[in-house]
Amino acid sequence: MKNSTIVSVVLGIAIAVLYLLHFMGKESVIADKSQNSDGTVKPISIAYVKMDSVLFTYELAKKLTANLQANQESFKREYSLKRIKFEKEAASFQEKVQRGGFLTDERAKLEQERLMGQQQEVEHLDAELTQKLNEMQSQINQQIIDSISSFLKSYNADKKYDIILNSASMLEGTPKYNITKYVATGLNKRYKP
Repeated sequence: MKNSTIVSVVLGIAIAVLYLLHFMGKESVIADKSQNSDGTVKPISIAYVKMDSVLFTYELAKKLTANLQANQESFKREYSLKRIKFEKEAASFQEKVQRGGFLTDERAKLEQERLMGQQQEVEHLDAELTQKLNEMQSQINQQIIDSISSFLKSYNADKKYDIILNSASMLEGTPKYNITKYVATGLNKRYKP
């Protein structure tokens, strides 16, 4: 469960960053003047980042992922306690019905309705907690994307790359164009917990 959460968070963030970088790259290509003033072709300056590596080393991403996992565990405990309580009460009711423990059918029906209401509460809690986790994950993804995007803009102001790609969107890349280490280091220097 823990690994699947980490993988989900990393993949979600990587997809969002890929989307962001994809469109940032298109703007650079469109704005690029393909020829220098002397008529020679201007080479395009490209770099790429291995986002999965950045996400595993970026302290903010690790902290936010740990917080999400803690919330997920807390929600899981809350739901489990409520579900177990309901299951015990339902089993007790079933046993009481089978041995004729209710004085009247009306009393048995009232207890059955109460349990049905409790079951709906458990189902509602499950849906509510799942929605909260999804919203939290979405907020975390956006916070990390904003942070990385902001950093890349300031980093690229000095470096002047025409395109910065996420390595997930490419099949092969020369290591000299890999700026992952610089991005991860820069993000962690800038991050202040």
